[in-house]
Formats: sequence, C-alpha cells, structure tokens
Amino acid sequence: MDKILIKNGRVIDPLNGIDGMRDVLIAHGVIEGVGEELECPEAVTIDAKGLTVTPGFIDIHVHFREPGFEYKETIATGAKAAVAGGFTAVVCMANTKPVLDNPEAFREFRRLAQKADCRVYALASTTKAMEGKELTEFAALHKEGALGFTDDGSTVQSGRLVYEGLLLARELGVPVVEHCEDMNFMNDRSINQGEVSLQLDCIGVPGIAEDLIVLRNLYLAERTGGHMHIQHLSTKESVRLIREAKKRGVRVTCEVTPHHFSLTESAVLKEGSNAKMSPPLRTQEDLDEIIRGIKDGTIDAIATDHAPHTEEEKAKGIIAGPNGIIGVETAFGLAMTELHEKHGVELARIFEMLCANPASILNLNGGSLTPGQPADVTISDLNKKWVVEKNKFFSKARNMPYEGMQLKGKAVATIVGGKIVYNET
Repeated sequence: MDKILIKNGRVIDPLNGIDGMRDVLIAHGVIEGVGEELECPEAVTIDAKGLTVTPGFIDIHVHFREPGFEYKETIATGAKAAVAGGFTAVVCMANTKPVLDNPEAFREFRRLAQKADCRVYALASTTKAMEGKELTEFAALHKEGALGFTDDGSTVQSGRLVYEGLLLARELGVPVVEHCEDMNFMNDRSINQGEVSLQLDCIGVPGIAEDLIVLRNLYLAERTGGHMHIQHLSTKESVRLIREAKKRGVRVTCEVTPHHFSLTESAVLKEGSNAKMSPPLRTQEDLDEIIRGIKDGTIDAIATDHAPHTEEEKAKGIIAGPNGIIGVETAFGLAMTELHEKHGVELARIFEMLCANPASILNLNGGSLTPGQPADVTISDLNKKWVVEKNKFFSKARNMPYEGMQLKGKAVATIVGGKIVYNET
C-alpha cells in the first residue's frame, strides 16, 4: 500500500508540540501531512477513533542475541516482539558472537537485520572483544553504521580508554554509551546489596558500584566535550549526579528501564532469578528518585534492556543464573500504568522518552511525525486493560517478573516505513 490515512485519532507528537485530534497521511513510506479533516480517496484508511497516534517508539537498548545465541532470541523474533510492543526501531548491543568489534562483523549483522519487521540498528563495542584493553576502530565501524560505542555489561574499567573513546566519538558526532558498574564492587554480581540480599545470604551489588563509574564518566565527558550516554540508571545518587552535570552543561544523556521504575529489590523474593538483572533492582528510595528524574527531565529515555534467556539458564538461581529480563512487549503498558496512572507523569513526557529523545540521542531519523520523516507510527489504546501472559509473547524467551500483572495501555497497531507490521485494532 502506497498511502495510508489515519483518521480521527488523538495525535501526540512532543517534538512538534502537537496534542489534539488530527489525521495523519502517509505516502510512499514517509509522513506526508498531519492536519484536521485530511482526505485521500486512494489511501487505505485506518479509523483511530478513541486511540492515540504517536511517532513510532524507539528502544535504544536491546539484546536480540543474533549472531551467536539464537537459542535465546533471533533478530526476527525480537523484532516481532518489538512491533507488538509498539517499537518501530531498536538498537542492539554489541555482545553477540562474534562481538561487533570490527567492520566485517558489523556488516554481517546489518545483513541479518535487513528483513526484520522493525528497523534494527546496533552499537559497536568500545573495546576489542569487549575485553577493556584496546579501543576498536571507531571511524571504520561508524562508517559501517555503528550509532555509537559500548561494552554494555562489560563496563570499561579504564578511565584512559573512556577518555580516548570520548575524544574519538566526539569527532564522529556519536556518543560513548556506558553501563556503569565498578567491577571491584561486583562480588557475586547477583542482586542489590541490602535487606533482601541479607535474607537470601548473597553478598550483592552496592549502589556505589554504579555511582562511582557515573561520577567518573561525567567528569570525562566534561573534560573532553564528548557525548556520554549512561545506560539503565538504578540509583538515586546517579540521578542526582546527572541532574547536576546537566546544569553545568555536560553533554550527558541517560536512560531508565521499565523494571527500574516499577519494581524494587523485594521483587526478587517472589520472582527469584526472573527479577535478577544488572544493574539490580534497588530500594524504594532509589525508585522514588528515578520518578523525580523522569518528571524533571533529568532522565531522557525509556529503554528496555530486553535480555532474553532460557528457562534452564534462569533456573540456575540468583547467583549462577544470568542477569536480565525481556521487556519490549511490556514496556509501554508499564510506562502508562506506573508512570502515568500511578505517578502522574504527563503523556507528552512519556512519548518524548519513547520517541523524540531516543532518536535525538543516537541521531536517528524518526521520533516525530514531521512531514518528510519516515512513516514510523504507533497507534495505542491508552485505556486498554490487559493481563501479562508470557506464553502469548512473540519473544522466544519468557524471563520476566510481570506474569499475571494487569496493565493499562497497549500498542494496538505499528507501522514501519508505511507498512502495517502489527495490527490488533
């Protein structure tokens, strides 16, 4: 279909300051217009009465596991899960097998991603083999399409390498993306060090492990003028450090996951390893500061850190089991339920964190309904109540702590490049 006309919907486009009843016309894969009472007799018409029309959601932190770990997830299954969650674009991390640390590996990843239901991008690794010893070839990888550089869960411990990486990335106009944990404090790398870890006889991971690396990275970004993007904040002090850094003009952006704004460490007592992630779930005080950071604009983006694992792997328990949970199919429902309904976060702010800001952070087309932009659109029912049933998910994995939870708000149609790739209207 060359043209689609979305009629009668409430259009929310934070970048263009739109929140009202509008029609959206899509032609030949791009946004042709947004306005009132648009007509196009030759277009396929979607009646969005009672629904909300926004730019397509963009998730800048996922693990689709391919190549190398296809038994957990593939690009195809991950993308199907993503569009079911309203995401029209995702950004994969570099910890595949082989690691995305050279142009050849990156080209192969791009080949694998070509037929996915959504746009699939990737970051390259900051260091070779993600070993933290030697920087990758930033310029060559950027030329192949790398949107930035990260060692993700293998935090770069060398301040010198982060400093040099920021200088190189600055020249390329892309960020260095950091998972912030000082490995000297990681101990058993299980759950938060606190009341729950004491009950479960775990050493746990203290919040200071995150805070120290955040502090270091903010200082290095300030000294270099480079763009530092900090992944999945989990501690109150990290939020405060970033808030103050932004006031000083430091080029820093950051993201938060739905699990860090919806759950505390107590979830581990009920869900076990399905509530184990890195960084771990923290305390209510940490969660409260994250909510404040969302409301005041300190936190830029919602990103899922979608991390599929098998049931057998998770069955190894709190210590031996792998970190991470799946998240692309529950992210929007959790944002609406926990942020909007429970904490009063405005809709425009939520969609800013799901659409405009992720696009801006990684210099992606999309994130708005501006004419000429790619026709990536999400249609949502903000009032739809639904129960999380993991066996109905499109992801290959089932590792998450939300089974049976009732959420309010769901993506009901997803359009990528003018093509309807998911539809339950």
